[in-house]
Amino acid sequence: MFKSIIKRDGRKQPFGEAKITDAIYKCLESVGEPDKQVALELTVEVIKKIKNIFKDNSFSVEDVQDMVETVLIEKGYAKAAKAFILYRDNRSRMREAKSDLMDAVSEILQITNRENANIGNSPSAKVLQISEIASKNYYIKRLIPEKEAKAHLSGDIYIHDLSWYGKTLTCLQIPLDRLLREGFNNGHGYIRPPKGIKTAAALAAIILQSNQNDMHGGQSYGYFDRDMAPYVEAEKKRQEKLIKQELDYLELKPDSKKFKELVIKRTKEETYQAMEGFIYNLNTMHSRAGAQVPFSSINLGTDTSEAGRIVTECLLRAYEKGLGRGETPIFPNICFKLKEDVNFEEGDPNYDLFKLGMQVACKRLFPNFSFQDSSFNKPFAKEEVAYMGCRTRVMSNCNGPEVTNSRGNLSFTSVNLPRLALRSEKDLALFWRLLDEMIELSIEQLLTRYNVQKMLKVKDFPFLMEQKLYVGSENLNPDDTIEEAVKHGTLSIGFIGLAECLFALTGSHHGASQEAQALGISIIGHMRRRCDEATKKYGLNFSLLATPAEQLAGKFIKLDKEQFGVVPGVTDKIWYTNSFHVPVEFEINALDKISLEGAYHKFCNAGHISYIELPSAPEHNIEAFETLIKAMAQADMGYAAINFPVDICLSCGLNAAISDKKCPICSSEKISRVRRITGYLSTLNRFNESKLAEVKNRKTHD
Repeated sequence: MFKSIIKRDGRKQPFGEAKITDAIYKCLESVGEPDKQVALELTVEVIKKIKNIFKDNSFSVEDVQDMVETVLIEKGYAKAAKAFILYRDNRSRMREAKSDLMDAVSEILQITNRENANIGNSPSAKVLQISEIASKNYYIKRLIPEKEAKAHLSGDIYIHDLSWYGKTLTCLQIPLDRLLREGFNNGHGYIRPPKGIKTAAALAAIILQSNQNDMHGGQSYGYFDRDMAPYVEAEKKRQEKLIKQELDYLELKPDSKKFKELVIKRTKEETYQAMEGFIYNLNTMHSRAGAQVPFSSINLGTDTSEAGRIVTECLLRAYEKGLGRGETPIFPNICFKLKEDVNFEEGDPNYDLFKLGMQVACKRLFPNFSFQDSSFNKPFAKEEVAYMGCRTRVMSNCNGPEVTNSRGNLSFTSVNLPRLALRSEKDLALFWRLLDEMIELSIEQLLTRYNVQKMLKVKDFPFLMEQKLYVGSENLNPDDTIEEAVKHGTLSIGFIGLAECLFALTGSHHGASQEAQALGISIIGHMRRRCDEATKKYGLNFSLLATPAEQLAGKFIKLDKEQFGVVPGVTDKIWYTNSFHVPVEFEINALDKISLEGAYHKFCNAGHISYIELPSAPEHNIEAFETLIKAMAQADMGYAAINFPVDICLSCGLNAAISDKKCPICSSEKISRVRRITGYLSTLNRFNESKLAEVKNRKTHD
């Protein structure tokens, strides 16, 4: 009898025929044919085959399993053989998952990955990322249907935030006004409504952090100026009382005009300190996955009340000042709303705040600008459209109110457009068919995920749902599912690499060819129509997203290069161009780029953004900056920004474009280099390889 058998890891262990018998019996039992005697007889046949083939030579566990399959089939136990084959396959996939997991853990323990440019390299970041890797393996191997999982792994589509697949939702526009007015509970007791602006600003930061713990994506305030205004009014009344008490003590009767001026002066001082604290908090309060600070955004600019204007002014001035050593704050993403008759032209009540916003953006990159009068935002004029820093936009709702507050994106899946073009080999009829197939698969995948998400319970979201932040959650109890709330959210199909897709189809991208531009508009317009059709068919809010591809820009092209080789104009870089953008390395003037990209914003109702790249901060040419912003509005853009290098010497405080490794003033090498990445800001040392290459190749737009 055999003495040993070789395990899969190469080690030897004692041979035991009882294990063969047990395995055969379980297969027979699984198909309703349990028979111990048959299992023993089949075991004898297996051992005979092993002896005939291997004689006294060593053999492995896999060899024995092959013999079991063969004997089951030869002896007429086809159902049991099939059960055994499926069992082997399942065990194999589990081993592969464990192996992949261990490899990933090993890599993370050395250095945190760069899927996201705001992930640090701290111990907590590593532990959180290891848990994410384990979650990804579980969902791919155990929960997601095989067809969808294969499409993700192969690079046909990309399921974003896979580690959070069945745990939570993406993002939310938080109803700040209600939470401050009514108070809230973030798990450690009731927080009463604030009485002043400093407390209100501190609580606003805490609310963002608290909700970030329940979600994996961005957290935003759609009406920050309006929502904080009541607490500026309260501060104003407090200052009136304090100053009057001081004057009474001094037995002085003030001049009415000077009294009001002093009240406003002190109110602004307190509000400025509150906003400064708010910014400091959002750059230091770590809560998000990967030990990151919350992905926070605030929308402001259109409140024309005295108190609302003070909020906007003080927030912008505090952001302009920067952090402790003059560093550019990474958060919050500031979205300045532009609106005709409010702040867009000289003479409008908030035009001075628009000018201040441009002044700050010329130094700090933020604010970005959202255009309330674009063809697709103007229908919501009474509500006003708010964005989140990366680009997310949520408005239309087939199941309820079309509002910004208390709604967000549930999940999104992106399509690899260049791959479809490469597969079609310039056959447009084939391309359209492949595109429709991939859109359909993306819709199926989003529905699969939605059906998992909707069964989560209110108690799984102690802040988001139990504090009634989501539309439709008002009457839900802790043990209820969240379906009544999340049906108001959005499911988004995204895309990247339109430029490379067009090059593969036509030999040129849309920045260089009117023919390619026309085809690009047809492709993205078609994708939007398919989303609208899915909304009607399924009664859920499907939308089209201009994907903020960070890690994905490099992942897709790497997979396509393995499959198609190096294709000039398509796979000859290490990144795909984001969404519908003109390639960053293409030389084009600013106004032409704005005109070309503006045509796509109206289709991407889930979110969009465009940029213009400048060689340095335009601090001394605000007029040119304003010309670009107004050209963006004219081109029917919804959300846009202007880029330039923001380098700060951490030793002497020099804020300029520093091209050398050392500061030209003090020779220090401690330089913070902030750049925009997919819509938000980060420092270059946190960019992944593909995004570093993309930044290096960015051409400026004259």
